[in-house]
Amino acid sequence: MLIIALSLPSLAAPAQDANALLKSVDENLMPESYEATRRLINEEPDGGKKEFTFFTVKKGKDKIAMLYIAPASEKGRATLRLGDNMWLYIPNVNKPIRITSLQSIVGGVFNNADLMQLDYHVEYDAVVAGETANESILDLKAKNNTVAYDRLKMWITKKDTILRKVEAYASSGMLIKTLEFKDDKNFGNGLIRPSVIETSSPLYKGYRSVIVYQRIRPRQFRDEVFTLNYLGRLGELR
Repeated sequence: MLIIALSLPSLAAPAQDANALLKSVDENLMPESYEATRRLINEEPDGGKKEFTFFTVKKGKDKIAMLYIAPASEKGRATLRLGDNMWLYIPNVNKPIRITSLQSIVGGVFNNADLMQLDYHVEYDAVVAGETANESILDLKAKNNTVAYDRLKMWITKKDTILRKVEAYASSGMLIKTLEFKDDKNFGNGLIRPSVIETSSPLYKGYRSVIVYQRIRPRQFRDEVFTLNYLGRLGELR
């Protein structure tokens, strides 16, 4: 009994280490509360492109809002995420519309959960799955069935704990999409991270979507900013 009891901590350690590593990945991706400007490019099989620009604000672990800056036809629209709940605000419409994480209100391969991503360690538990010469590999399992993807596989650099690739899987084990994190950039305030995220999916043959981070900086916000009533005023924060 004593031998068994003494062995338990060592069995638990890999999961504990994996979750600590996952939290470090989150910290290296974004400040806890921040503002960011991003450009989204959706590429279609016929060579066509659709582009959007967003102003995004986040507070803590579960509050994020996003304002459409461009194109002109979308300007003034906004989305809000509070935990697992999401809404779309359209100017001149009476009230915000409920949306889901797997929907994509901008089209392309990124869905609403990708564009309004919470910290990975908030939504997933991690275990070490392996390693390469330069990267650690984690398997992530969703903490509940409201998370967009049941499981993620994640590649992280050993040298500086920077995220390089994520594979997203359904509960059936089917690969839904792959996200690659590229072009490290110094955004200031000690934040060095990939400035480009590219995604493709076997479910969307010939389609590719890219997010380019143009600006990220720490910023504190009042809780009022992350309410349905404030969505029409997000532009005041720019």
